[in-house]
Amino acid sequence: MRELETERLKLRYITAGDTEAIFNNWASDPEVARYVTWYAHESIAVTEHIMKFWLSEYEEDNCYRYGIERKSDGELMGMIDVVGYHHGNPVIGYCSGRKYWNNGYMTEALKAVIAELFSDGYETIVIEAMKDNIASNRVIEKSGFEFVNCYKDMISEMKREEVVFNSYRLRK
Repeated sequence: MRELETERLKLRYITAGDTEAIFNNWASDPEVARYVTWYAHESIAVTEHIMKFWLSEYEEDNCYRYGIERKSDGELMGMIDVVGYHHGNPVIGYCSGRKYWNNGYMTEALKAVIAELFSDGYETIVIEAMKDNIASNRVIEKSGFEFVNCYKDMISEMKREEVVFNSYRLRK
């Protein structure tokens, strides 16, 4: 993984020094957590715990995990990463602080990560979003993904709520 830049963003490694910004800017916000696989962090200790795991994963060759930093002010506003692999194809996940929504930042970040994954030799990229997460589905569609299907499943092992997911893929 190498750091990436777009017109307005720097996609970079996260560090232990980012813990407070991650907690304050999105991880503690129940509205952000509404559409992701985890619950809002109740304390910074929760964020510190998960940070140890995230940072250790950088040692793996197939780790793509970026903090999304705004160039204009250096603010860490979100994250985008490969959250797993489906039949060898990277699956992308992302989130950002609510105050940064509806500005095109996530579409810009997603397109940069797509280009990086394709340049690293991946032929297909997978992404999913809850059907009722209209904004995220729009980001995915604007980034060129093709709708594959929708299905019901639990959000995650942690969040055992059944929802409908839209599944997308993008081929090189």
